[in-house]
Amino acid sequence: MSGSDRLKGYLPKYYDGVLEMEQLVGTEGLEVDLMASRIEELLNQSYPESATWAISRYERDLQIVAEAGKPIEQRRSVVVSKMRGHGKVSGSLIKNVAQAYDGGQVDVSVTPAAYKITITFIDTLGIPPNLDDLKNALNDIKPAHLTLVYEFRFLLVRDIHNVMTFNQLKQTPFSKMAFRRK
Repeated sequence: MSGSDRLKGYLPKYYDGVLEMEQLVGTEGLEVDLMASRIEELLNQSYPESATWAISRYERDLQIVAEAGKPIEQRRSVVVSKMRGHGKVSGSLIKNVAQAYDGGQVDVSVTPAAYKITITFIDTLGIPPNLDDLKNALNDIKPAHLTLVYEFRFLLVRDIHNVMTFNQLKQTPFSKMAFRRK
């Protein structure tokens, strides 16, 4: 519904067809639409998951050094992860932070006897583009005596053979495939 239609709904019916009122409502309706879009934009900036121009404010408040030219999605994931990464360190906290970066399903297993935390990317094929940011965030929150191990999923021959068409295979980047080295 446009702003002018919304304004007409507030007026008594005897203004219908009055030229001056039609022009006034038409002009003011544009302003109402502009105001509504600006309110929505401001609301989007209130959440780091949808922020664009306000992401630098989140980075400053959280003391995150932003890299020049980094895509906005990766900057958002750093902010969200930093916001999630407070509190007692547990497997669920680490999983929550890792999923903020990857955007997909992540499995975290803790092996106390080996002093190891293993993070397995389930939904993501290949290495996530902002893995270095994830490593930095997890190194900030994990106990110093534990090591982090990352496991990635790649396409194997069994995932491709008689499953993907040649065109699908042609469009799949090599970074998502596993090759055996001799």
